Amino acid sequence: MNTPPADPPSRPPALGGGCLIAAGLVLGPVLGLLFNQTSLGLILGAVIGVAAAVILTVLDKRR
Repeated sequence: MNTPPADPPSRPPALGGGCLIAAGLVLGPVLGLLFNQTSLGLILGAVIGVAAAVILTVLDKRR
């Protein structure tokens, strides 16, 4: 009479966007060195990395 509870439907694991932020923080200053603007490269790398992570999160929620 006692039946075990049904397992919830499995969902694929969420995509990781943190690696995009880390890549932006590392590659931004490296590319900024080409223009002698390492601080600007760091800021732009962080902004681009965060934007890419947000886009990845939004697209991952839709599937």
